[in-house]
Amino acid sequence: MALSLRRGTGLALPVQLAAQIRDLLRRGALAPGSRLPSSRTLAAELGVARAVVEQGYDQLQAEGWTQALRGAGTFVTDVDVRRPPVAPLGSPVRAPRDDRSRLIPLDTGTPWQDPRGDAGWRRAWREVALQRMPTGYPDAAGLRELREELAGYVGRRRGIACTADHVLVTAGTTHAWSLVLDNLPAGPVAVEDPGYRAAAAVATDADRKLVDVPVDSEGIDVGSLTEAPADLRAVYVTPAHQHPLGVTMSVRRRMALLAEATRRRVLVVEDDYDSELRYDMAPLPALAALDLDRVAYLGTSSKIVQPGLRLGWLVASTAVVAGIAARRTRGHDHPSWPLQAALLSMLREGHLDRLVRSARRVYAERSRLVVERLGACGHHVDDVAGMYVAVPLSARQETAVVAAAGEAGFALPPLSAFCRTVARHGVVLGFGAVDDRQLQRVLDVVEGALKQP
Repeated sequence: MALSLRRGTGLALPVQLAAQIRDLLRRGALAPGSRLPSSRTLAAELGVARAVVEQGYDQLQAEGWTQALRGAGTFVTDVDVRRPPVAPLGSPVRAPRDDRSRLIPLDTGTPWQDPRGDAGWRRAWREVALQRMPTGYPDAAGLRELREELAGYVGRRRGIACTADHVLVTAGTTHAWSLVLDNLPAGPVAVEDPGYRAAAAVATDADRKLVDVPVDSEGIDVGSLTEAPADLRAVYVTPAHQHPLGVTMSVRRRMALLAEATRRRVLVVEDDYDSELRYDMAPLPALAALDLDRVAYLGTSSKIVQPGLRLGWLVASTAVVAGIAARRTRGHDHPSWPLQAALLSMLREGHLDRLVRSARRVYAERSRLVVERLGACGHHVDDVAGMYVAVPLSARQETAVVAAAGEAGFALPPLSAFCRTVARHGVVLGFGAVDDRQLQRVLDVVEGALKQP
């Protein structure tokens, strides 16, 4: 396949990949039944992380263009891609029913953009431009002043008592996870199922065997971990707002997880996914606040400022941070000094706190609308927080709603796409990337599909 992904275009790499393959499919360049390259092979050819290809493939499968067969690969489905006849002059023109190249994403990772966000970023960048460029190689753990500020930030917001020596600056959550994996001995890692697909992809890229652990209304099923291999090395969890179900891990389950991790001597990796965006109640303190020796905490600016910034932080024991920093000295895979200095400025000026407050207000109003509209058609939704809601449905309803959304121009992720071994159905409706008018339209479509017999 002749594909070319470009950074800095404003379009995420998985979106570019899906759009280009979609175009090949529409033009008939890929025949039904043909096998797409493996994610590992295509990622190597394009020079991108395997997670990029995995996410692009997942989107195509959600839209019905492809089908993934476990152990066999990803295959092109038999979709009628013929162009409709040209309408006579004067007749009403409708968008082609199968033209999906311009679908608006309703994903869980694209945040609402505060119009004031760019202004704060520009102020920070101007301040950095006036500073003297440091000489020599940077601290492998990150800019010291930024780590000090981040230690205060996670202490204030998430209850984690730490110092700069517990903090390492990263290029985001998945980058932090890959750094943790590189620092662990060989062995399998456990992930939530359903769960964050990129986390599973990063672990697979690192040649780690995955142990899928089911999730219930209290979070990850700790009891299932007793059946995990003896050489288990880590457990990846999203306790504040489980991705994608949205449940909060109960206190009882948190204590059980830490006890099991201590017994097995494994590391708990806490992805604190959009915890700062809770508007229904005050979030529970982070797991890392209970045991920083047993937990590595992952945070990011992506859901607050802009995903393209690619800045995050890892908070862990000084031994874990020092071990990762030592490996990093050889690879120099850390964010640039200007980016770190700009984030430092935004933290010091309170700009991140202001962005969080604004986002909470917007998401609270949007989630209220979603709950109200879904409730009106008989679908009660629990665990509403952050920038998305998970709506449990039957398999038939999932297919119908996703298809209807696609016809209306929206890419609505099915809940089944987040599952590896468990069988769950529904939709995961992200409302960060749409405006209020588009959200109303999405809900009209979902409501209409659910009312169909």
